[in-house]
Amino acid sequence: MVQYTTTHLNASFAALSDATRRGVLGQLGRADSSITDLAEKFHMTLTGMKKHVGVLEQAGLVVTEKVGRVRTCRLGPRRLEEETVWLEKYRELWASHFDALDDVVAELKRKEKADGRKRKK
Repeated sequence: MVQYTTTHLNASFAALSDATRRGVLGQLGRADSSITDLAEKFHMTLTGMKKHVGVLEQAGLVVTEKVGRVRTCRLGPRRLEEETVWLEKYRELWASHFDALDDVVAELKRKEKADGRKRKK
């Protein structure tokens, strides 16, 4: 994996690892908001929300614009495409493992059922 991609993945997953930041993204998906409004909505201090928004901004998930004394936040240009591709690879891997496990369980049940019939005779 290219270093550039790894850096994006690390920043994105670090940003998404926090429930408040995921909530902020959800809120911004509905409408742009000021940092003050976000802080109130999430019952946080302004400083705390600025830190959360900063992490999201560094990951390219949020863009802020300051007009006068108000800093407005909106969703950034990143669409998490690289992250989706990365996750899909692991989803496919796990799905194949679970499919193989389903096959083993089905075979064990089939053998158990066959053994049960043999004992009844």
